Amino acid sequence: MHILLTGATGYIGQRLLPLLVEAGHHVTCLVRDARRFEFPERLRAGITVAEGDLLRPDSLTGLPLDIDVAYYLVHSMSGHDTDFFRLEQESARHFVGYLNGTGCRQVIYLSGIANDRALSVHLRSRKAVEKVLGKAEIARLTVLRASIIIGSGSASFEIIRDLVEKLPVMVTPRWLNSRCQPIGIRDVMFYLMQVLDNPDCRGRSFDIGGPDVLTYRQMLLGLAEARGLRRYIFTVPVLTPRLSSWWLYLVTSTTFSLAQSLVESLRNDTVADPARSISALVPHACMSYDAAVRLAFQRIEQNEVVSSWSDALSSGVMEKQFMDHIQMPQFGLFRDRQTLRFTRPPAQVLQNVWSIGGTRGWYKVDWLWRLRGLLDKLAGGVGLRRGRRSPTDLRAGDPLDFWRVLVADRAGNRLLLYAEMKLPGEAWLQFRILPNDDGSHTLEQLAAFRPHGLAGRLYWYAMVPFHSVIFKGMIENIVQYGKTTAARSAPMPALDS
Repeated sequence: MHILLTGATGYIGQRLLPLLVEAGHHVTCLVRDARRFEFPERLRAGITVAEGDLLRPDSLTGLPLDIDVAYYLVHSMSGHDTDFFRLEQESARHFVGYLNGTGCRQVIYLSGIANDRALSVHLRSRKAVEKVLGKAEIARLTVLRASIIIGSGSASFEIIRDLVEKLPVMVTPRWLNSRCQPIGIRDVMFYLMQVLDNPDCRGRSFDIGGPDVLTYRQMLLGLAEARGLRRYIFTVPVLTPRLSSWWLYLVTSTTFSLAQSLVESLRNDTVADPARSISALVPHACMSYDAAVRLAFQRIEQNEVVSSWSDALSSGVMEKQFMDHIQMPQFGLFRDRQTLRFTRPPAQVLQNVWSIGGTRGWYKVDWLWRLRGLLDKLAGGVGLRRGRRSPTDLRAGDPLDFWRVLVADRAGNRLLLYAEMKLPGEAWLQFRILPNDDGSHTLEQLAAFRPHGLAGRLYWYAMVPFHSVIFKGMIENIVQYGKTTAARSAPMPALDS
């Protein structure tokens, strides 16, 4: 079949894509910016990449008309636009307009369980999008409604993990007593595949969930038990939704807009309605919450995190095309350029570059980087807690603490990062390994800043004393890191491309 996949760069889309291709389908991936869309080489023959923006119907005119099924995996849970309710419906209407000109017979939408009467604005928006998609003339709608999704890299899992691992004692708002029915990401993928072109599922909505109905308090304590941690939770009635959002934002890796959305939605019970069960049509034994948590940590420990919730975010602005910054401006930049010649195998130094940030840190005065991350968090930025998707692998579009990866070219020995921290300007950080005529190599480290007005210039000059310490020490430590260990061990194998 020919399948159109929207949201291909998101958390769900990145995991669904290989399943579809490996099942023998040809997938057209609708993305806003093809430059940041990377996929395994083994999938290339089964994929077509198409650029388009669902908020601009004119950009959809070049999409294929011979599709059989479409997945609609677009949402703005992390968007902070106060008008997102209208924008989500507008995107869905434009998508339906496109579908009506195709031969598509089914559209599949992953929504949220919304069985309470007084729903949060985000859950109401999900239901509104369902209604819009259901108006397609030919394509019959299949809706899968899920509660909390548990998997390595999912927003819900990472927030719960942050809370449990960072806070031995938690003072929490009353929404921690709300009930939900968590489901493992593996089971979500199973259902998304099983409803595909299933005639019994067209024109129907289903609630999907795992076997456990838990309060959020029980979920936190359950994850603590899985990690062998003892945690104490006290619930108080005085934390308002806004205070709760700030608390969640400051403690976890989430953005403030996402924290607001989650807090508002967590006030609703999200428990599957048995009358909407999919089990009669698609029998399946879902994983328990404990099993899903343990599998997520297993994937993290094995460095097998396929996708992360932050993959689809830049600075919390859905429309921002951060790949437009892939070329540094030629003029108007302040630069700090460091170079260091070395004779050890370049693959070892390159791997040190590829491992920067996250748990490895930034190779010099990490406490200053952490302080900068804290200040950024207090200013409403992303801070350092996003970490990185994998401790050893990078690809274009990955979040890396408060940077975003623009270029991750192993073959060309180049890594380019773009700053997403709060700044009075724009900042880039680039690493390149260059060959020398005598057989040695040089690591080039370039920090570049384009100031916005007087504030930007004052900021750069204020940082110069810190840069003289940080950047010089950083390049030295990148080159030297692991050198003693490497000298005692066998030669490193060639790096994967």
